[in-house]
Amino acid sequence: MGHGHGHAPRSASGRMVGRLWWAFGIAAVVMAGEFAVGVATSSLALLSDAAHMLTDVIGVGLALAAIMAARRAAGKPDRTFGLYRAEVLAALANAVLLFGVAGYVLVEAVDRITDPPAVPGLPVLLTAAGGLLANVIAFFLLRDGAKESINVRGAYLEVLADLIGSLGVLLSATVTLAFGWRHADAIVGVAIGVWVLPRTYALARRALRILFQHAPERIDIAEMTARLCALPTVSEVHDLHVWTLTSGMEVASAHLTTTGDPEAVLVAARDLLATEYGIDHATLQVEGPAYKCSPEW
Repeated sequence: MGHGHGHAPRSASGRMVGRLWWAFGIAAVVMAGEFAVGVATSSLALLSDAAHMLTDVIGVGLALAAIMAARRAAGKPDRTFGLYRAEVLAALANAVLLFGVAGYVLVEAVDRITDPPAVPGLPVLLTAAGGLLANVIAFFLLRDGAKESINVRGAYLEVLADLIGSLGVLLSATVTLAFGWRHADAIVGVAIGVWVLPRTYALARRALRILFQHAPERIDIAEMTARLCALPTVSEVHDLHVWTLTSGMEVASAHLTTTGDPEAVLVAARDLLATEYGIDHATLQVEGPAYKCSPEW
């Protein structure tokens, strides 16, 4: 049996901790301002954007807490994989928060459409402009990390939703100032809620796939089995399992039956998984042709 002997990999989100802290601070400041102005002006669009900013603050805070917990647990002997799954739980919590906020905004907006309150456009416009600028900064801070980490992606999607939300609030405030149309604020609130729902669903689905230990979507298990079986002297591959521990940390295990040199097969299989599939941590058992394996799970 063999495995990779490199240092323990650092999670993708762990590499983004500095940018996450910046995004957390920006979101907290903007959220406080939008809530204050939203309450003062009775702007549902601004309050919905502030609510999304609250999920930013909570979501990025969860992401940071998960990273810190994973780092603290990494050196403990009874936690061989640390607490990296906490990052996936944080992403799932972010999705639940976004579903809740979107639902609240939709219900409140429907009530307001029949009797829209008067919303002063100028303070809403100025506040939304500040929120838009802050969201653009946070967007670029997290964009690269969102490609690698589901944890960072949760925070990134919330920032992206807020960026679109800020544009919507700017639009509603402009319409209110120019034409005095009271329904603009409620309609934009509905649009923000509807826009974020499918993106939230995608995030929740990805988090659940990891928690249920499904194989990564990018990996074709049948193809991987065939590639391993095609290695010199390998006659059979069984008990192949591939799963994601957290974003950027995929692992595998497999049994390989060989008629040749077990050490050579081990090295070839490990190199194949690392170079072709990006899996650096693989536990492989190499067996002779007479070995009788236990039934697969």
